[in-house]
Amino acid sequence: MATQVVMPKLSPTMEEGQVARWLKKEGDKVSMGEPLAEIDTDKATMEMQALSAGVLRKVLVGEGESAPLGQPIAIIGEPDEDISELLKSAPPAGAAKETVETEAKPPESEKAPAQEKPAAEEEPSPKPEPSTDGRRPAVGRMLVSPIAARMAAEAGVDLSSVQGSGPGGRIIKSDIEAAMKAPKAAATGAPQLRPLATPKAQPGAVYGPSAYRDEPLSEMRRTIARRLVTSLGPIPHFFLTTEIEMDRAADMRQQINALYPDAKVSINDVIIKVVAVALIQHPQVNASFQDKTVRFYEHADIGVAVATENGLITPVIRAADVKSMPEIANEVRELAGRARGRKLKPEEYTGATFSISNLGMFGIDEFTAVINPPEAAILAVGAMSEKPVVKNGEIEIHKMMRVTMSCDHRVVDGAVGAQFLQTFKQILENPLYLFLGA
Repeated sequence: MATQVVMPKLSPTMEEGQVARWLKKEGDKVSMGEPLAEIDTDKATMEMQALSAGVLRKVLVGEGESAPLGQPIAIIGEPDEDISELLKSAPPAGAAKETVETEAKPPESEKAPAQEKPAAEEEPSPKPEPSTDGRRPAVGRMLVSPIAARMAAEAGVDLSSVQGSGPGGRIIKSDIEAAMKAPKAAATGAPQLRPLATPKAQPGAVYGPSAYRDEPLSEMRRTIARRLVTSLGPIPHFFLTTEIEMDRAADMRQQINALYPDAKVSINDVIIKVVAVALIQHPQVNASFQDKTVRFYEHADIGVAVATENGLITPVIRAADVKSMPEIANEVRELAGRARGRKLKPEEYTGATFSISNLGMFGIDEFTAVINPPEAAILAVGAMSEKPVVKNGEIEIHKMMRVTMSCDHRVVDGAVGAQFLQTFKQILENPLYLFLGA
């Protein structure tokens, strides 16, 4: 009996999914439990398994298209079975775009010489010219399939350098795969600056509105947008900033790495450990608002913000308060690597009790972060740098770092947040506390 394959719930926060890749094509045999497709959820790419056996008769949602939970995305049945009734209840064809059309201005060298026109008139947009090689139009529209657009964004492939092999010169998945495999110029060690693209305006030319392109949002970016709206607005934020002398913490990190070369402990790993210890000392901060209750957590589960091509994701270091810095360092590296590859399991990026966002490696001195509900606080960490500091009337040079904590005022009062930061600062400036049961 033919059955509909519906968009499954593959993560706790998932509301819709995007088909990244079909692992079977129409007409292929399918066994129960066999991987059928790869689905982009709000945080990861996960395999969807077939819940029935038969033949994949019809794909209803193409690669790169999204569907809400429970919507039919395919039909599995016997080879000669009548599926007309199931097709009637399926979403209409074309409900999701099969192609992302992007407007692209032609290079200045390809434009016809501009004619003198009154300033009030706008130059009409150039129409697509016929392709001379049967592939991509020379100017005008660039045709890109959604899956190709997503792959190009993730891999950093410049679409303007890719020749489309699809119908009408459309850039498809195989074109991006070929571009990703193409040999790249060897790195020279120093960053290479690209020449600035500064084309000069044609004399007398009058330009209309800029060309643009629309790319479909990934499920991760959609979820980030929804969660930010439900965070900064409804949650009453307040912010606390302090500056910390990091000389001793930096020395301790160097000594740990000298004793355990494989540990590769970073300053961020030290911060994670110190935050976890401070949270146990101040349980009011290691808590969350639950409408009618405040939930206090026994361990410090630290969410560590990791930037990916599709947006921010926060892998969770469970019970960081009872783990050593080398253990934390190894776990952070492993989770961050899988986060960038979209291979995290839902339980590995949900359920943090406190989060840390560190932009110090980008040279950012100070910033504020938005709380990730239902957590009560998040710590924004700036760069550690040498600065002149006045001590006992003398100017000294010390490694300094600024941090800002965003607090949910429904759970954390100003004095409570200040006391937490005081403990956090005290331990970082005197890391011996970590070994004295601070």
